[in-house]
Amino acid sequence: MIRVPFLDIQAAHHEIRAELDEAYQRVMKSGWFVLGEDVERFEHDFARYCHVQHGVGISNGLDALRLILEAYDIGKGDEVIVPAHTFTATWLAVIQAGAIPVPVDCDATTYNIDPKAISAAVSSRTRAIMPVHLYGQVADMDPIMRLAERNSLLVIEDAAQAHGAMYKGQAAGSIGHAAAFSFYPGKNLGALGDAGAVVTNDAQIAERVRMLANYGSRVKYQHEVRGYNARLDALQAAFLGVKLQHLDEWNQRRKALADSYKAELANIEGLVLPQKPDGSEPVWHVFVVRHVLRESMQAHLEAHGISTLIHYPVPPHLQKAHRSLGFSVGDFPVTERTCNEVLSLPFGPHLDAVQRAQVVKALRTFCETG
Repeated sequence: MIRVPFLDIQAAHHEIRAELDEAYQRVMKSGWFVLGEDVERFEHDFARYCHVQHGVGISNGLDALRLILEAYDIGKGDEVIVPAHTFTATWLAVIQAGAIPVPVDCDATTYNIDPKAISAAVSSRTRAIMPVHLYGQVADMDPIMRLAERNSLLVIEDAAQAHGAMYKGQAAGSIGHAAAFSFYPGKNLGALGDAGAVVTNDAQIAERVRMLANYGSRVKYQHEVRGYNARLDALQAAFLGVKLQHLDEWNQRRKALADSYKAELANIEGLVLPQKPDGSEPVWHVFVVRHVLRESMQAHLEAHGISTLIHYPVPPHLQKAHRSLGFSVGDFPVTERTCNEVLSLPFGPHLDAVQRAQVVKALRTFCETG
């Protein structure tokens, strides 16, 4: 029995080690470690990759979301519609900006926010909708954008898991008014530490985000607003610039792996596989299956040397951190059922056929024998 890791980050770094070493040496020799040419180059290249005009490097994905909200002056008394099923950072960004997250249940098939349920959550205090492109699949944006236009709302994409994903020919991050990305090491495009970015076609918002991230300053030692230290490190920008050149190829490997999983795990009773709607081109950040006996299935896989994760075991509305918002069990039933059943299988561009076969065999054994 071999050990199957959930994600082999080291294999990715080994594949491009010479390029990463070169980037490291370049930054070391430059002596410029905060902002500078490597950051500017990556901002330009990543914006172009996302089919938008402006990119701003940020310290992490959470800061990127919060700074977008603040750049649009969304704050105290304002409401932002968010998915009930997401990582807590989506909600935290809204709360840290001083606004109120208003959750909407997820779609039972895609696990993204359910567009049909959003309109009921709109109030006179709603300023924005923040869809999350969960698991690497873009949310159903057409109805969201139409609803936003009818109600004069902003759409802020949480694209933290969707680097390179497409929706009806549009790139994740280019559909709404602005978007935030995370480059946490385990992402499809991951730094060697924390990092993030804001992308937008709005030059004024890009400039305001840049200023907020740099102590509220456009000119050194002159501070126009009360900002933050939320800048992207030059070394991380250099590493990300290298990895960006390999992102499409690695995403294609993910797609091939997802196709193999779906073919080899098809028609297993009790095992629910991820679905891809027409017009969607996901980048498969994670490959998530569902089973009512999730804990037993996870234990079975672990006993067979297979590492898995749960994205996510407790939804934000039931987290202790958000108890003051007043939500209870049963408020978002689709999300709660999803969180009780989802399991993320070993995945990534460097998972080989032998490892995949071990995962498939163990899953079949569990589902067919109980």
